[in-house]
Amino acid sequence: MASFNRVVLVGNLTRDPELRSIQSGTSVVDIGLAVNERRKDQSGNWIEEANFFDVTVWGRSAEILHDYTRKGSPILVEGRLKQDTWEQEGQKRSKVKIIADRIVLLGARGGGSDGGSDYQQGGGGYQQQSGYQQDGGRRSSYPQQSAGPSQGGSYPQEGGEEIPF
Repeated sequence: MASFNRVVLVGNLTRDPELRSIQSGTSVVDIGLAVNERRKDQSGNWIEEANFFDVTVWGRSAEILHDYTRKGSPILVEGRLKQDTWEQEGQKRSKVKIIADRIVLLGARGGGSDGGSDYQQGGGGYQQQSGYQQDGGRRSSYPQQSAGPSQGGSYPQEGGEEIPF
């Protein structure tokens, strides 16, 4: 049976990223990500819940997070789930965390313009791409797709019934 392990989250950093390097010289950052959920309870009142996730970011993306974000910064993380297990005081412990493959910095850039920057691992390194498509001065709420019609993907036409997957 086939397996699939992908997760995409948008949230805010819970602490400033602290950059460190492993013996090989590769940069790594462990961050906390708070993802808010808003829903109605049984009596119709709105409830806000925060979910907290541990995320590990490697390489150039880790350096970018360290240089351009701080506690409270909004980001999009795409990656995979990984379960770590260890023994502590004779008891087996485990924790599921996210290993980031791609990050998108959301919110205002240094110059004050609205938008985001997308950093993902590609061929020989990390490539920066525009994080959002601009539409008449408004920011689209969806990140750009990595595969377009020229690369074999297809997008539905406005009012069309085609599903892009």
